[in-house]
Amino acid sequence: MALKQKYPKDSAVTMTEMVLPNDTNPLHNLMGGRMMHLIDIAGAIAAQKHSQRIVVTASVDNISFHQPIKLGSVITLQARVTRAFNSSMEIYVEVFAENLSMESKILTNRAFLTFVAIDQAGTPINVPELLPETEDEKKLFDGALRRRQLRLILAGRMKPDEATELKLLFED
Repeated sequence: MALKQKYPKDSAVTMTEMVLPNDTNPLHNLMGGRMMHLIDIAGAIAAQKHSQRIVVTASVDNISFHQPIKLGSVITLQARVTRAFNSSMEIYVEVFAENLSMESKILTNRAFLTFVAIDQAGTPINVPELLPETEDEKKLFDGALRRRQLRLILAGRMKPDEATELKLLFED
């Protein structure tokens, strides 16, 4: 039975949190580990929405910390599936911080994660194909293959000459 194809908007997740004292370090900035926790949750929800299955985190490729997030800030995480492979899905998460009293909003973090859909026995299970619509979605979709190949090379599961589009990674 073929799985229904889905669009990135079908997996879109928006989470909003306020940075409270228990979330911060001695400098009153959001702790990196707390940010990673929230990114993982947003990513997992997006992956579950796409696959309609239980998902597990397979990898976190990159989390970029561009700006500190201060105590009292409101953070918004936006996550969506960028590409679906057999049982795995790449998820892109962006984090924005807002200082409500100053009416300022900045992009503070970006992350790429991979989740695997599993059945009740913990066995990987196929997920629906992803159909990108916008130019941004198509760019993320194309880049996902290159990022996946690089992950496999770094893990020693693929040789560089086996990566069909790896050279494009270094041309972008």
